[in-house]
Amino acid sequence: RSHLHAAGHICILKDAFMYESPTEIANLTSTDKFDAALAIHLYKAGRLLQGSEIPFGIIFGGTDVNEDIKCEEKHRVMGAVLGEARFAVAFTMKMKELAAAEWPDARKKIYVQTQGIKTTPSETFDWCRFLQNADIPMDTGSLHMFLLICGLRRVKDPLYLVDVFSDWHRKDPSVHLGIIGPAVDPLFASEIKEKVERAPGVHLLQEMPQDDLHAAMKRCFAVVNSSISEGMSAAILEAMDLDIPVLARNIPGNAAIITHKETGLLFSDPQEFVVLSKSLMNDPIMEREIVTRAKDYVKKHHSWESERKAYQDLVLRL
Repeated sequence: RSHLHAAGHICILKDAFMYESPTEIANLTSTDKFDAALAIHLYKAGRLLQGSEIPFGIIFGGTDVNEDIKCEEKHRVMGAVLGEARFAVAFTMKMKELAAAEWPDARKKIYVQTQGIKTTPSETFDWCRFLQNADIPMDTGSLHMFLLICGLRRVKDPLYLVDVFSDWHRKDPSVHLGIIGPAVDPLFASEIKEKVERAPGVHLLQEMPQDDLHAAMKRCFAVVNSSISEGMSAAILEAMDLDIPVLARNIPGNAAIITHKETGLLFSDPQEFVVLSKSLMNDPIMEREIVTRAKDYVKKHHSWESERKAYQDLVLRL
């Protein structure tokens, strides 16, 4: 949104979950005299723009092309939406190829633009209070705090590492795992809460403003991603930008931005996660090399300025 505001557009952000049908969006756009729309997620938001009277573009979310594509009805709707869109944005070439294989006629209108990253860690963040609120003792010698940042929903699989991490914590009390993010699926969020309460060393943390979250990330040992499916994880890229090592589940969306043992570590099962975490803890030279290469990678491939220019140019097509 800030990219579009900077170009002089007035940009109103609406949550797709608040609307049931294209008619509701049509009423909104005609009442408030919108000139164009930009939908994030080909199915969840895109379906609301079917038959739209205003021009629109689409940004693929990740789960649309990776998961929703497998459902026949969603596939049909997404194809129709893509047919009407002026353009679509994929975060990676692989994501573009997946979409183009399903809807060949749309190939020419799909652009590849990686996510741009800008981190803004708060200067006034209180790390001691953060640990206190999470009930993490500060006298554990050298604390190793791992942070899993995600919306609490099944596709992010935040419970994937809980058991193995808890077992590890029993043997080494210095390791702690914090899970933090909005309760996107409230029912699942309460399931997570219940499980975490019975898992020593694992903590469900309060959501916090982004600049505080960036400051917390800077104080952590590593950032973790355990998603089943991922478009392009902003949390991974932000960790790289903040000089924090990343351990991520070996899935296509994560492997597209992490080269194993070069810019981060990829694990295929919970046991491998622990093995790789220990190797990172015991090898500060490897850790420093990974962090340095990861920072260079983000600077080169995830420039915030390049992203801004790309979206400002694309919106002119509307």
